[in-house]
Amino acid sequence: MKIVGVGCGPGMLTMAALCEIRCAKTIYGSGRAIELIKDYIPEYCDVHEIEDYGNLKEISDDSILLSTGDPMLAGLGSLNGEVVPGISSMQVAFARLKIRMTDSIIINAHGKDHVKAINDTIEELGRGRNVFLIADPGFNVKMIANSLIKYYPDVSISVCEELGYDTERITTGTPHSPPENRSDLFAIVIRK
Repeated sequence: MKIVGVGCGPGMLTMAALCEIRCAKTIYGSGRAIELIKDYIPEYCDVHEIEDYGNLKEISDDSILLSTGDPMLAGLGSLNGEVVPGISSMQVAFARLKIRMTDSIIINAHGKDHVKAINDTIEELGRGRNVFLIADPGFNVKMIANSLIKYYPDVSISVCEELGYDTERITTGTPHSPPENRSDLFAIVIRK
């Protein structure tokens, strides 16, 4: 199977990913991933929306598995198969904010322990790194802001929502005046 990154939003598909999709006979993906590539799916292609991610290992070797963003950024890239990269939310956020990725680290809080993610963020800021935090709908921006006040009251907190979409929105604040997310599709960038 090939695991193909479709980018984090419309127009974020790489040429390599596009070539794979245009030649596909069978595609599996989330509703969002399929929506991002629907205009490029061949007529003869059999498309399946994934409802149970526990059965991904049963996908045939000649199929394409879509991963939103880049498969190696908290995506499906850990599964067996060739990985075709996509443009990640981190790439888009850092381009918009003009932050060098080499001075940064990724913390995944999507479906993970949010308190641990906050503690890891504090630790990484102490090492002089910027943090790209992958959030889920339940992640509380005010909670991380309140935790940062004691250690780093002057850091910049940017909430990056719906990156790549027409509804893209990036708001920036501080721990004392944190930005709020309006969407469930967001990431947080924290920098000194």
